[in-house]
Amino acid sequence: MSAAILTVEGLGKSYSIGRLGRHQTFRDLLGAAMRPWRWTRRRDDDRPLWALRDVSFEVGRGEVVALVGPNGAGKSTLLKLLSRIVHPTEGAIELRGRVGSLLEVGTGFHPDLTGRENAFLNGAILGMSRAEVRSRLDSIVAFAELDRFIDTPVKKYSSGMYMRLAFAVAAHLDPEILLVDEVLAVGDAEFQKKCLGRVSEIAQSGRTVVFVTHDMAAVEALCSRALLLRHGRVEIDGPAHDVIASYLAGSTSVEAAIVPLADHPQRRGRGTAIMRAAVVADSTGQPAASVPMGTDLEIRVQFASEGGPLRPYMSAVVKTALGLPVFGDTNRLADPERFAPRSSGVIACRIPQLPLMPGRYHVDLYFEGSFEVIEHIPEALTFDVLPADVFGTGYLPPPQNGPIAWPVTYELRDRLV
Repeated sequence: MSAAILTVEGLGKSYSIGRLGRHQTFRDLLGAAMRPWRWTRRRDDDRPLWALRDVSFEVGRGEVVALVGPNGAGKSTLLKLLSRIVHPTEGAIELRGRVGSLLEVGTGFHPDLTGRENAFLNGAILGMSRAEVRSRLDSIVAFAELDRFIDTPVKKYSSGMYMRLAFAVAAHLDPEILLVDEVLAVGDAEFQKKCLGRVSEIAQSGRTVVFVTHDMAAVEALCSRALLLRHGRVEIDGPAHDVIASYLAGSTSVEAAIVPLADHPQRRGRGTAIMRAAVVADSTGQPAASVPMGTDLEIRVQFASEGGPLRPYMSAVVKTALGLPVFGDTNRLADPERFAPRSSGVIACRIPQLPLMPGRYHVDLYFEGSFEVIEHIPEALTFDVLPADVFGTGYLPPPQNGPIAWPVTYELRDRLV
């Protein structure tokens, strides 16, 4: 590992649940006196709740590290401690560089100041001179796409405008350590793409990035390393791919992965539902929320017909996160005579060597009769495709190449024809 720019040793943060605490004002004391029952609360309620406990790790200069884990694991609390927004209960943090952070919408912005003034304010907080901020202001405004509104008080911004400016300021004022929370999820798809591209540029420039995200595709594309947090402790610290695999294996149970379809809110069809449940499975046959590109994927649909036997013809259409159809297929075309009439069962659609680029995808499901669609459920299933070295060259495919990763081959020849 390169020289550590961030060191965390034995870090812990606890909160008191239900404790009355020390009152600082006469109004607080008077209010407590009017509510004497609060003094008789059980002592069990006064035990501290540890949001983080015994967390230790180092981050080298130029590393991009992701913090992953389920909700409530302590990821955002850890970023707030690193940003010095809250103080640790125990342990120590050593930062050897200027820190820029984007933790939640509104953090560090004054609502009555304009976008331009807030950019200078944030620069001053980071220790930058006015001249340094001014030299970067044009890039900040262009990135945020707020040319017409940069001199408007930010309290009049929409949440999207606010977010674009907040990220642009945090990412362009050259912090040596950039801390980013899941706030990028509030932006639209195009904005998220631009932000991830900027994070990649920052990483390539040799600066350090620590970010929280639930987007496993982004983690594997941007990070060489990840920390998995559970119950306030670091469970795994290692290569991003290994950490993602461990996290997904521990967070996707069979019960959680099965999607009920009978009462699906977007179901379109007449009469009683035929498609009852569905699941996405990986190359091992296990339910999965994410699968690496180039591996096998299976879509399974459980059906039941109360009106008697019918031929189980099904179509599955895979779409991008923006709703663009990528490809679809139906067992009517593949092998129609193989599917004899029956009243119930499971149809499994296997996609070998999944030729999709990293990202999030949805699956529309159709159940067909002899000549028409009987039932349709848009976006019945969702799964993520993770980056992988599908060509065995040590390189990941660039995301700007479109949604399809077709296994083409190249060779060098002397003549055209």
